[in-house]
Amino acid sequence: MELEIAKIFLALVVLVNPFSALPIFLDLTHNYSKRERTRAAQIASLSVFVTIAVFALVGGGLLSLLGISTGAFRVGGGILVFLIAISMMSSGNNPAKPDIGTDDASEITIARQPAVNIGAIAVVPLAIPMMIGPGGISTVVIYTATAKSYWDIAAVIIAGGVIALLCYLTLLAATKVSDILGETGLTVLNRVMGMLLAAVSVEIIVAGLRELFPQLG
Repeated sequence: MELEIAKIFLALVVLVNPFSALPIFLDLTHNYSKRERTRAAQIASLSVFVTIAVFALVGGGLLSLLGISTGAFRVGGGILVFLIAISMMSSGNNPAKPDIGTDDASEITIARQPAVNIGAIAVVPLAIPMMIGPGGISTVVIYTATAKSYWDIAAVIIAGGVIALLCYLTLLAATKVSDILGETGLTVLNRVMGMLLAAVSVEIIVAGLRELFPQLG
């Protein structure tokens, strides 16, 4: 069980990757006071945990309601996670997370929000989908849909709580971390996390194929 918790944590922490949210966090909270920035970090981290917990509790029921087998969802979710991993290793961007900036080609921009909208920017886009997006949600549903006991579901929620705490600490230290790692350091970190995520995605796909085609086992 300890190994399973470790695998769940690894998959989620790589997908959530709070370091990838540092640039947008620094940009959106540029004019915030230290207290306001701390509040934004708290709300964003809590949103990550709530999202993981909700999908951990309703994920299996949602698949049953839609008539989707866990094997099919594993394969589909694994492919999505693998595509995210490839993108992280090749360009550092996440296809399941929006390219938020002022790029004229994409024409995607986010106006800096005033301090009164701390909760708004902390939940969207900082927490959802910048930190916990489709890839992370799919992974949560995959693990909980195949849970054999309540402890398995609890393990996912516990892992989500630890990850939310990691997100909070990372966002609190956003300015220092960005200064220490620099653009190059953040890029290298993103590549390494992409490699780890690729390995996790392959395991998810293989498990799904074995469930769909038992003769492969």
